[in-house]
Amino acid sequence: MSKAAFVALVGRPSVGKSTLVNLLCGAKVAIVSAVPQTTRNAVRGIFTRPEGQLVFVDTPGRHISERKLNKKLMDVSDRALDDSELVLYVLDASRAPGPEEEAVAERLKTFQDRIVAAINKTDAAVAEPEKINAFLEKALPDLPPSRRFEISCFEKKGIEPLLACLFEMAVDGDILYPAEYYTDQDVSFRIQEIIREKAISRLKEELPHSIYVEVADLELRDGDSESENKRLWVRAFIVTERESQKGMIVGKGGQMIKAIGQASRKELNSIFDWKIDLDLRVKTGKDWRHNDKVLKKITGT
Repeated sequence: MSKAAFVALVGRPSVGKSTLVNLLCGAKVAIVSAVPQTTRNAVRGIFTRPEGQLVFVDTPGRHISERKLNKKLMDVSDRALDDSELVLYVLDASRAPGPEEEAVAERLKTFQDRIVAAINKTDAAVAEPEKINAFLEKALPDLPPSRRFEISCFEKKGIEPLLACLFEMAVDGDILYPAEYYTDQDVSFRIQEIIREKAISRLKEELPHSIYVEVADLELRDGDSESENKRLWVRAFIVTERESQKGMIVGKGGQMIKAIGQASRKELNSIFDWKIDLDLRVKTGKDWRHNDKVLKKITGT
């Protein structure tokens, strides 16, 4: 009998949840950045092998803040927790647990019968996985050592035992997606996320939190010649909160927006079968982080 389960990844910001999803699925599913709370939606990555299928749901990092955007992101995480059969609690071996980690563990107390813990970044010089294990023993006493795994996404260590445990805990059932799928994201969402990743990696300080990306138009066109595959024409906007921030994104002589566009096209061309023609622009969405309509569109809640 085949096994199948939705697995919600939960943890503090920057513990490596998105990197782990990409590693598990063997493909770029979630964007990755050093900026905390890069993930703003529940991003699904699909892993299939002969024994069944695991659908990993990457969620925003759980962060203590009263800001409206953060509350929306916590709603995304909470919904994934409630909707998933299993929970993969990701912790960072290079950072000591504190109030934020305690808050995450407290939220997970009622899920202990379906939690697997992944203690990540054990390759770091300052890693102290023994302290994380001690924290888990105290904070989640019903989580046995057999469901705690020390891993390294960077060195790709500890992944197979982790997967074996998840499959063992998964329920019997048919696979949920065709075996060749590694994500169920639609085209617009994937394009938006790749552009946002490239923008975040080039922008400084608070600006990455002040932007989102909106795909305004998509059009599949014929190639320039009979031998050329179809081309996907995309018009997208990087939306920022204030007019004064637009110049930082455009850059001197348009160099910044050009660099973001070039990097985005390169990655999108590696993902899709079509050649991507990207028309990338910048516009202002005044105080969008306080706009319920925009927040619902971005987070899906």
